Amino acid sequence: MAKGKDIRGRVILECTSCTRKGDNKELPGISRYITQKNRHNTPSRLELRKFCRYCYKHTIHGEIKK
Repeated sequence: MAKGKDIRGRVILECTSCTRKGDNKELPGISRYITQKNRHNTPSRLELRKFCRYCYKHTIHGEIKK
């Protein structure tokens, strides 16, 4: 008996401390990670500490819309 297929969904995590939202075109970009989460256990937005290769340190990466 399988539950639904939408229980584990893909989410995109983006660095919240980068100010590279298109202000300066010569900067390399925004750090993003793709992961999965269980929507029943974690209905709110996911926030994890990940390494940002543009900030060169561990920062909080928050879930964004696809």
